[in-house]
Amino acid sequence: MSNVLIVAEHSNQSLKKSSLHALEAAKQIAARSGGKVVGLVMGKGVGEIANEFARHGVEVLVADDARIEHPLAEAWSKVVEKAAKEISAAYVVAPAASQSKDILPRVAARLEAGMASDVIGFGGEGAEITFKRPMWAGSVIAEVEITTPVKVLTVRPTEFPPAQPGEAGAVNALELPELGTIRTQFVEFRQVKSARPELTEARIVVSGGRGTKGDFSPVEGLADELGAAVGATRAVVDAGWMPNDLQVGQTGKTVAPELYIALGISGAIQHVAGMKGSKVIVAVNKDPDAPIFQIADYGLVGDLFQIAPELQKALSSK
Repeated sequence: MSNVLIVAEHSNQSLKKSSLHALEAAKQIAARSGGKVVGLVMGKGVGEIANEFARHGVEVLVADDARIEHPLAEAWSKVVEKAAKEISAAYVVAPAASQSKDILPRVAARLEAGMASDVIGFGGEGAEITFKRPMWAGSVIAEVEITTPVKVLTVRPTEFPPAQPGEAGAVNALELPELGTIRTQFVEFRQVKSARPELTEARIVVSGGRGTKGDFSPVEGLADELGAAVGATRAVVDAGWMPNDLQVGQTGKTVAPELYIALGISGAIQHVAGMKGSKVIVAVNKDPDAPIFQIADYGLVGDLFQIAPELQKALSSK
């Protein structure tokens, strides 16, 4: 039996959707390996988050303690290690997000485990599972075999459907291990506050590229009309036109909303790697040969400064 530990990601107030996508991936592994899935929620005052996770048909361990209030890799990796050993986990899974990318490499080292990041699917036969992951911005899909007894992986949430609610699992407290001296100190968390949805959680994303020439008013106006999140390309962020927390792409955030509107974005592979999983892609670009049109479901050739306001006006009249 190969049990799977799924490490939940949350905002201290609620469970992040990425955790439910990762949970579905964990369930797929467990179905093939013959084990069970156990969730892990860490932090301070996270009891309700653990209950929310358990409502998706998974047993949950909750480590609720002021000493692990903040996601410091030094401390949290020790908690994950203990949880993995307590349930005899053969797999440790988490969504491919900044928090997990910080913590799980330490977990892998502590468990002497091999690790695969940004997993987008599974191969192999039966219980012999291999892991598919993109390389070269998605130009190549590698199929990786991990030979260590314990396997650690982050999964790309956009490639798996969210786990659905089911019969609620049990929620049990996990006693903290000896944390020892933690050399990392939490100073502060500067949250970007916005009335718009969070980029990775939004149903609709409107992104702007170099074609905006630094004027994001058409992007933001259309986004506000649709109740959408705002995204940007790396070129825009590098130019200082928009903050880097809005960057979509290989070195930014990966999104897969129901609707992705690309304004003035050429479609460089670095950006496409972060949004090609979107359900419907609409592209607006003056260049009819722009690569973005190759992956777009709908394309409009024209000036975004004319088309975006017209779209916004049409939507506001509905």
